[in-house]
Amino acid sequence: MLPTVADTEALGRELAAGLGAGDLVVLDGPLGAGKTALTRGIAAGLGVQGRVSSPTFIIARQHRAGEQPGAVPLVHVDAYRLGGDLDDLDALDLDTDLHQAVVVVEWGRGVVEHLTDRHLRVLLSREPDSDVRTAEWEWVD
Repeated sequence: MLPTVADTEALGRELAAGLGAGDLVVLDGPLGAGKTALTRGIAAGLGVQGRVSSPTFIIARQHRAGEQPGAVPLVHVDAYRLGGDLDDLDALDLDTDLHQAVVVVEWGRGVVEHLTDRHLRVLLSREPDSDVRTAEWEWVD
């Protein structure tokens, strides 16, 4: 259970401990389920620089690695507006970024999994008429 945004961000920080350059994270869940909050937590756990917000209108944001040892960059993508259009996805050159950064894709289920042999799939849900969220995650080969 993730009763607060802070809890969702804390889960992101925990997940970040197992991530490194070359990892793809696919976030799935309805509007308001906490995808961007989870990404903020992942970014904090990775030690990236700058504020993390939804990339809805620009589709992808790149965040530089922080100064601390082991920090890696983050690419944060919102695939909602791509609507499954693989030409638009290819134009983002995510496969290039995958080797150098952690790539987190909101609304990415069924769209980006082919970019890697293995990815972390996170399903977020929100209880009706409540702010309580839940998350399930697994590495998928």
